[in-house]
Amino acid sequence: MNALALGVARARYETRVYFRQGDTILFTFLFPIIMLTIFSVAFSSAGNIGTLPDGSGGIAPAAFYLPGMIAAGILLSGVQNLAVDIAVERGDGTLKRLAGTPLPVVSYFIGKLGQVFATSILQIVLLIAIAHFAFGVELPTDPAKWATFVWVYALGMITSAVLGIALSRVPRSGKSATAVIMPIVLVLQFISGVYLQFSMLPVWLQNFASVFPLKWITQGTRSVFLPATFETQEQGDVWNLTGVAVVLGIWLVVGAVAALVTFRWIRKDS
Repeated sequence: MNALALGVARARYETRVYFRQGDTILFTFLFPIIMLTIFSVAFSSAGNIGTLPDGSGGIAPAAFYLPGMIAAGILLSGVQNLAVDIAVERGDGTLKRLAGTPLPVVSYFIGKLGQVFATSILQIVLLIAIAHFAFGVELPTDPAKWATFVWVYALGMITSAVLGIALSRVPRSGKSATAVIMPIVLVLQFISGVYLQFSMLPVWLQNFASVFPLKWITQGTRSVFLPATFETQEQGDVWNLTGVAVVLGIWLVVGAVAALVTFRWIRKDS
């Protein structure tokens, strides 16, 4: 219980620090919101996406890109934010100083998880509000859709967070962390259906993207916010929510094991 209390206190501290860092706010918190606005405005004159041959149906660009931006926000909050943040803290000596305090490692992790959940929930609320009120996107009315969104978000966020903790060991220094992590995150966004319609990608690239969690997070959010007519554009012509749960569950286990095995307050080669 003491470790949990310390973790909650650490989460409050981490959240306050997060909103004091301008570059972090821009590239993890505001980035999906900015991209949703850009895509919605830039493609507004092109008409609806997914229009049937008779000219009916389809959805506005804002509605089409909303699920992808939510999924990107989950990845940015978990993977990019934590991987870069922890690498920087290891490089500037913050972790070394924490190692000399009574703060348990589990409390440190709870603090990081609390911060990413708090900031990502706020980010998603703003994304949905902007899409609905600024661009007229109709939101799901079926409670089952929102129930699906809750478990896809929770599983996706936890998975992204543990992968971010594990990836924080990759950069050799805090200064190189952004240069190492951002290209990985950017490539995954382009091949996972965030910026490009997933069915437009070559089959081999779709299969490659299916190995990674972002494709499944994006697919899960699309099943919530896109009409049923878009289901045929997925692999196998189905939303495949079972596949979403299985793949994310596998990555959660892999990320958790990697994080526990590799995390150290101080690099051995430092």
